Amino acid sequence: MRAILGIAAREFAGYFSTPVAWVFIVIFLVLQGTLTFSMGGFFERDQADLLPFFQFLPWVFVLLVPAITMRLWAEERRLGTIELLLTLPVTQGQAVVGKFLAAWGFTVIALALTFPFVITVNVLGHPDNGMIAAGYLGAAMVAGAFLAVGAAVSALTKSQVVAFVLGVALCFVFAASAFPVVTDFLSHNLPVLATIARKISIVDRFQSFVRGLITARDAIYFASFILFWLVANTVILEHRKAD
Repeated sequence: MRAILGIAAREFAGYFSTPVAWVFIVIFLVLQGTLTFSMGGFFERDQADLLPFFQFLPWVFVLLVPAITMRLWAEERRLGTIELLLTLPVTQGQAVVGKFLAAWGFTVIALALTFPFVITVNVLGHPDNGMIAAGYLGAAMVAGAFLAVGAAVSALTKSQVVAFVLGVALCFVFAASAFPVVTDFLSHNLPVLATIARKISIVDRFQSFVRGLITARDAIYFASFILFWLVANTVILEHRKAD
């Protein structure tokens, strides 16, 4: 555990050693604010809730989370420092988990900085803050899922651009897999895949949290999803090491 926390602390500090972290946070806050209050019709709805905020959040994550993960392993491979990292007295699994926790912690901080949205809705009305808290918990789970995917993709290539594009594409697949246009098409051609598409949809699972429902089934789904991609990340690194 100490090794994991050491790597996480090193990586986390690295985010704030460059302007990239601050640029990401500003873009995230501006984008979420614009989508929530303008496109989401926050004031026109005349309801004291953060539904517009949570509706747009997964799609903002689809675009921005891969920007966080694209450098996790791609940069290490490009600079040749990955060999040095893997010669330290840590296992590959510990390195993977440490980097993931650093990225997750950074994303959660960016998410926490949206607290003025919560204050605003409480000033304007009497929202169900328990439901809002559940929505934020779900948002953290969605971020963790996308980060795990992006980290695994980053281990595949030395190019941050390629890692970003592939990360966005994969995250979009898991976000949009339960869209009617997708499931209807699969139902007519491959019914089994239609069922699978509905079950793996991250956005569908997130909606339960938005409604204030925190179930063991959804928690297990996110935990299993994250674990799967962290294991995949470790396997990819082992394969690349063998190369």
